[in-house]
Amino acid sequence: MSSTFTFAGQTVHRLGFGAMRITGPGVWGPPADRDEAIRVLRRAVELGVDFIDTADSYGPVVSEELIHEALHPYGPVRVATKAGLLRTGPDEWTPCGRPEYLRQQCELSLRRLGVESIDLFQLHRIDPTVPAEEQFGLLKALLDEGKVRAIGLSEVSVDEIRAAQQVVAISTVQNLYNVANRKSEDVLAYCEEQGIGFIPWFPVAAGRLARPGGPLDTAATELGITVAQLAIAWLLAKSPVMLPIPGTGSVAHLEENCAAGSVVLPTEVVAQLEQLRD
Repeated sequence: MSSTFTFAGQTVHRLGFGAMRITGPGVWGPPADRDEAIRVLRRAVELGVDFIDTADSYGPVVSEELIHEALHPYGPVRVATKAGLLRTGPDEWTPCGRPEYLRQQCELSLRRLGVESIDLFQLHRIDPTVPAEEQFGLLKALLDEGKVRAIGLSEVSVDEIRAAQQVVAISTVQNLYNVANRKSEDVLAYCEEQGIGFIPWFPVAAGRLARPGGPLDTAATELGITVAQLAIAWLLAKSPVMLPIPGTGSVAHLEENCAAGSVVLPTEVVAQLEQLRD
């Protein structure tokens, strides 16, 4: 299994599980195979995963409910959730950062997950229609009240992290990042400097670089691993604050992803992938 990272006094293995794909198409409604979704969650923990990332908007509510059914009481497993996106249909996401809404969603997540305090509560998006300091202030209030143990942000810039830090301690940042998409390189560097965990969503690269016969496929074949394992192993090698959370609704894919935690990439392969851009 991967090495560990500690945030707000909580230590987790750096290779976690993202629970978005255990819902229906468009991240809407229940999964096609509920029993398989439960098996995926339980198998993840069997394989050593102790950091599971979800959100109230996944389903909505479906992902949190499945996590509770499969894993409660959680023992050493840390469950991170998010609030701040309204759902009006499949693949539709609308930011909502009104403090009263975020508080409501925190309370509902506490109930669904069956806990007295959420291990990591993340603002899913900063709502541009609500003053940012009001959103950050509500996060601090939840932390001060003990309803959450740590605070995270998602899809933010370095300046936005700094602004949030003026109000509340930030433990993690979750931005789009993978071997093909490095737009958040400056955010990753800032997280390293600050000791903030960096959670790359969409960690397995797609597109031109991952095509059959492409550079990722060629490198993976030479190492005897899959492209997904190569992409995840590269992230783990890239930074000690990196917390990849590959997600899937399939036990077979889960086992493939988790095996990446044991892959040690040669230094020259890490350097080679570092040069790639899609």
